[in-house]
Amino acid sequence: MNLNIYLGMLRQAEQTLAGSFRQVADGHGAEPDVHFLCYTLAEQCERHGKLLVPVVQRYGEDQSDNEPERLHAQGLSETRSGPVGLLRDLQDLYLLASLVDITWTMVKQAASALHDEKLLSVVDQCDSETGIQLRWLQTRMKQAAPQALVAAR
Repeated sequence: MNLNIYLGMLRQAEQTLAGSFRQVADGHGAEPDVHFLCYTLAEQCERHGKLLVPVVQRYGEDQSDNEPERLHAQGLSETRSGPVGLLRDLQDLYLLASLVDITWTMVKQAASALHDEKLLSVVDQCDSETGIQLRWLQTRMKQAAPQALVAAR
């Protein structure tokens, strides 16, 4: 069984996304909605990691570097400035959250095949919250795009 590979990827991706949400919150403090909501979403990602602990205890976790680099998300090391910088940082968060989202989908498929109701419960909660994160990011990017791409100089 290779579920442990995806559990390791998922915990690592949630941790990376949490750190990246915090990076954007700190880098765009002048945008109060981004600042405070990104901190809330970072806490959500950390809670997802904690909810995975009992699952990892049952199935194990592989966080080795044996997997191709393309399967691992790189977090934001710094934020950009200005309206275009905000837009690009939100887009980077969206890409990371999309990786988390599809990884939850793969884990859900495995949980269904295993008839693991406890894992399905964790997946349902966390995947639902990740979907909300994606929708907020998309909405916020739509809001920022006109200012960043048309009005800003």
